[in-house]
Formats: sequence, structure tokens, C-alpha cells
Amino acid sequence: MVVPELRPWRAAKPHVVRIADAVRPRLARAAAATKPRLARLVRAGKPQVTQPKAWQYTAGAATAGLALAAGVVTAAGPWDSSGQRTAERDRAVALGRAGGTDHGRAPGAPGRPRPAPSAGPVLTGLGGVSTVKSAPDGKALADALTPLLKDPALGPRPAAAVIDVTTGRRLYGSGSGTGLTPASTTKVATAVAALSAMGADHRLTTRAALEPDTKEVVLVGGGDPTLTARENADSAASLRTLAAETAAALADRGVREVTLSYDTTLYAGDEKHPIGDNPNLALVSPLMADEGRTNDSASGPVERVKDPAADAARRFGDLLKSHGIKTTAPGPSKATTRAETLAAVSSPPLSDLVERMLTNSDNDIAEALARQTAIATGNRADFAGAGKAISAQLRKLGLPVKGAAFKDGSGLNRADRLTPDLLTALLAKAADPSHPELRPALTGLPVAGFTGTLTTRYTDGASGVVRAKTGTLSGVHTLAGTLVDEDGRLLAFAFMATGTDPGNPTASQQALDRVATALAACGCR
Repeated sequence: MVVPELRPWRAAKPHVVRIADAVRPRLARAAAATKPRLARLVRAGKPQVTQPKAWQYTAGAATAGLALAAGVVTAAGPWDSSGQRTAERDRAVALGRAGGTDHGRAPGAPGRPRPAPSAGPVLTGLGGVSTVKSAPDGKALADALTPLLKDPALGPRPAAAVIDVTTGRRLYGSGSGTGLTPASTTKVATAVAALSAMGADHRLTTRAALEPDTKEVVLVGGGDPTLTARENADSAASLRTLAAETAAALADRGVREVTLSYDTTLYAGDEKHPIGDNPNLALVSPLMADEGRTNDSASGPVERVKDPAADAARRFGDLLKSHGIKTTAPGPSKATTRAETLAAVSSPPLSDLVERMLTNSDNDIAEALARQTAIATGNRADFAGAGKAISAQLRKLGLPVKGAAFKDGSGLNRADRLTPDLLTALLAKAADPSHPELRPALTGLPVAGFTGTLTTRYTDGASGVVRAKTGTLSGVHTLAGTLVDEDGRLLAFAFMATGTDPGNPTASQQALDRVATALAACGCR
């Protein structure tokens, strides 16, 4: 069964301009009525940070403006005839949620993190008064951060950038325009490019097709790296469901014996990443089940099957047999245009895939989304085409791609290059209310002390406040994300270190964490 795409608020977009003038007076009255409530929310949501201790950082990520938006929309009148009221309410809820398909599931985490904050408005709307202080002073930031960035654990020339997300103004920079090896922070760029090219509700479909003349069933890979053959599929597309529905469709046609094939022609070029065989990544194939993992893990390094597509087809054949359909051993083929789709299953929406990729630093999802971006933009679906597509999408968004180079989507390739300026600009763009489709690039970021690759970090400071993508290769350590500072200001940061001691990666990670913790604790005026 194909899961329909969901577009909860976009359907109303054409009506916005037409009704804006009519509803402005009501919005103003509603805003006046909600001012006291907003003041209380702002006071309640302001970070209670005085010293860099873990539990004192858990507040401060709520965004009172979203509550105001929801209140104004509710009070402004019955817009349901156009869908606008419902759409705006759904959007406000979506922006305010914690996000991250794996957030809140980390064993031993001290609770659920607060929602990811949005960028505040540059100008206070509807007569409201902002209680958030101005952005930190650049010189004071330099005084706080520069000594920490000189830690020998960060190598000879670390680079950094800090920007005010609300205005986009750079507050601090050190080598911020220098292209360095980004490691897994590359996934932030992959996320933004994929979301901008395909939309947050796009889904990847795997289907089984019947060739009418030959009784050949072709399992057609659609590039879904989260397709699962496990009994508990959760929200993922299920190979078991696909097999059951395919068997039922064949039985309806009186077919009980078929030739089984599989189609991987959606992608082009080499399947093997330039790093070679590696437990962090399977062959990049448009057809795989459970990322070709050889155990029950869902993330992290593990040995992979030699041929993910053939393995998925074999498992599909076994499932068909359990439903009474006899098959041959599967082999590679290509579905013709005359092939009839018997059944299909679709992935969770792209927003969920992006969040899972970022939270767990999932390389298989990253490479799949890079190639899907290439397909969506008319580029060849190989490593080179994916890199070209990512760069073009970021340039289209007006982001500073000078000095950047994309050789893959995951950051495993040491030839990748990103700058701190680009990383912070990516995060600011994802926080921009005018680009809600990019929001999962923020909500999927690991939360310090709570989720993903930051679960065990920041136990002594900034827990729950820092939300960031980590990047680690031998001799390379990076950190890029957002935080709410002591004065309630949303900042984006990127810290990049190369040439670090490969024998002591923990020291480099802790040095980066100290810089981010200092930034969170710094009113810096």
C-alpha cells in the first residue's frame, strides 16, 4: 500500500495574500488580548542559567512566540473554509515540537529535552514587546572563546563561527571562511539540500512489479534505506507487508510460481564508497533491507552483507514462499514500462529520515538522501552527481558555498570541505520561519546529554541546551549546532578542528564541548 504524502499547511498557501488584509484588524485585537499571556510565557521560558552546571541548562529552549502564534490564529476567526486556520495551527505545533524521530529514547537520559527553538523575529510584530536581550558583543565573545579554542587538543588551526540566528549577523569568527574536513557535519548540508529539493513530506517507495508475459516479479528499489524485514517495522516500510500484499495480488491472478528478479537501476556509478569496505556504511544501493546489517542493530558500526540488494531480494523471496508463492533464486534485472505494480510500500516522510540521519549520524541514510537529491534535480545518481546536486541546492538557497566541496553525503570522505560560515548559515536557514520545510535539519540535531551522538556528552554542563551535529574522523573533530545563551538569544555555531591527536579523540571532543558550554553560559556584553 502506498502511504499518501502529507502536506498539512501548504495547501493554504495561495490564500494567504488574499486574506491578509481582511484578518489584520482581528490579529491586532487578538494580539492585544494575548499580551499578558505572552509576558508570562516569556518569563517562564527564559533560561535559568547562572553557572555551567548540567541541570541549570535544561531550561531555555521553549519558544514563547509559537504559543502566541497559536493563540492569535485560534482567536482570529473561522478560516476553516479556506484551510488557513487549520494550516497555521498545524504549522505552529510542528515548529514547537521537540522533533527527532529518535529523541527521548536514549537509555539513561535524564528526561525529555525541551523543543528546539526557532529564530526570533527581527522586528516585534503586532505591537508586542520583546524581552530577549540584544545579541552578544563580538569582543566579549572573543574574550570568552578564543582562549578555549587555543587548547592543543584542537590541533594547530581550529576554525570557528558564531552567528545570531535572528539577524544572521556573525558575532565571532576565526578562520570562518576556511574550507576544512567536516566529517559528519556534512550531513547538515545533505539534510538542507534534500529537504529543499524534495520537500519534508516526500517518501521513498519500494514496489513489486509483474511482467505480463513472463510471470517475472521484479522487486524495484526506490532508494529507501530504512526498508525493514523485521517483524516490528515501527514506522518504517515493511518488506513483510510488501511480500504479503504481492502474494495476495498474485493469488488473485491465479499465479503461484514466478521468476524473481530485482532492479537497482535507480542509482548509477560505484556502489562502494571511496573509503572501501567499512562497518559504518553498506554498499550504496537503492534496494536494501535493514541497511544490510548482519545483526539486530539499528545504528552504529556493524558488519554489512556483501550485496544488500541481493540479500533483500532473497529475503523477499523467502517471505513470498511463506505465503504460498514459489520463486526462483533472485537475479538482477530491470522492470519494463509494461510491468504492472502488484504492491508498494513507502518510507516515513523525508522529515523523519532527516531527523534519524542527524540524531544517529546514519551514513546509509545520508548517502541515500544525497542520491535522491541528485535524482530530484536531474543529476546523475552517483557520488559526483550527488555532490553537484547538494552544492547547487545550497547555492540556490543563497548560502555561502565558496570553499565547500561535496564528495559524498555522509562526510566519510576526507576530501569533503565545509567552512564554519557555511555550517552556521545552514543552521540559520533551517531556523528561518520562511523555510519551514527545512525545520527537520534543526529538530533532528542530537541534544546534549539526551539523544544520539551527544547522549553521553555534556554531563557536566549545557545539558539540554546545546543541540549539535558531531563529526569525527581520525584526527578530525567538528561540532555544529544551535544553543540558547544566558540571555535567551538563539545562536548558531560551528567549531572545526583538524590535525588533532588521533590517539586521544576524547580530549578533542571535550575541548569542543567546553567551547560550546562557555558560549551557552556567556551573556558576553
